[in-house]
Amino acid sequence: MGDLVQTLPALSDAAKAYPDICFDWAVDESFAQVPSWHKNVENVFPSAFKRWGANLARATRTGEFRSFLGRLRSQSYDAIVDVQGEWKSATIARLAKGSRHGYDGPSVHEWGAHLLYRRKFPVLKGQHSMRRMRQLLSQALDYSYAETDVDYGIDQARLIDYTPTPPDPFIVLIHSTSWASKVWPEEYWRELATMIMQAGYQVVLPWGNEIERERASKIAGDHKNAMVLPPLSISEKASIISRALATVGLDTGLSHIAAALGVPSVTLYGATDPLLVGATGKMQLHVASNFECVKCHEVLCSFKRPTAVKPACFEEITPQRVWGELQTLLSNSRSASR
Repeated sequence: MGDLVQTLPALSDAAKAYPDICFDWAVDESFAQVPSWHKNVENVFPSAFKRWGANLARATRTGEFRSFLGRLRSQSYDAIVDVQGEWKSATIARLAKGSRHGYDGPSVHEWGAHLLYRRKFPVLKGQHSMRRMRQLLSQALDYSYAETDVDYGIDQARLIDYTPTPPDPFIVLIHSTSWASKVWPEEYWRELATMIMQAGYQVVLPWGNEIERERASKIAGDHKNAMVLPPLSISEKASIISRALATVGLDTGLSHIAAALGVPSVTLYGATDPLLVGATGKMQLHVASNFECVKCHEVLCSFKRPTAVKPACFEEITPQRVWGELQTLLSNSRSASR
């Protein structure tokens, strides 16, 4: 989901160069709401390649894959651009009708995907993922853009409003992520939540699956100023985040949504590098670890020696440190609003 959110500024760049441009977007079904937030996206084609991969024959028999393919190939496009550079996304680009554009061999994320593109462009690796996608789309569609101008192009009217609104002022704790190596320890979350509530703020806790719901409940405890949200869509969660005083989160999709919506946020990084994938926007504060094996980009923490917490790289990012950073951010936010 974070990759999708960070693609949005590239679309805004293109729209400034070509005001009448329209995009159709093929996207994994789990995140199909995200592209629809952008004012220049006309159609979204949800794909289920993750689910189909286990039984593509069944998806073919039921007509689900054929229906997706029919929508994807219902018209010819002036350009088809694969900003992900992976085999799966390149395959979808190959199935659509139109001139295919993507990264060249040294630039592509998964080597070999570039063989499915007609036009290939060099985009230096080692840059932030948002910067790479903006560079690729600008080359594919032949326009220039202001790199310092980051516009996510989100039409907030397209978000699905959620009521009742949590009591103001509230802070959203984004405690869930798909990588175990990026999960801040539960006991740290509980300590931080207590500090926030003692300062007079409400704590709001979103979740996406049963494990995350249980963690949210443990973080909230029996505090009356902590609210565990019900099951919500991504768009409903985004609507709540848009009204938050601030967020504290991990390197995960909802944190990138907070950045895209201009919500002041403290984001914690251990296994991943904020210089490559960090949440980008106004009032974004990155707290990165200096642990010896930081930025390993491993899904599971493999550090073997004893540490106070796991993942090991979060040992030095204590609740006290995060609370201090959050207080600084809130103070700066108040000053900016004045």
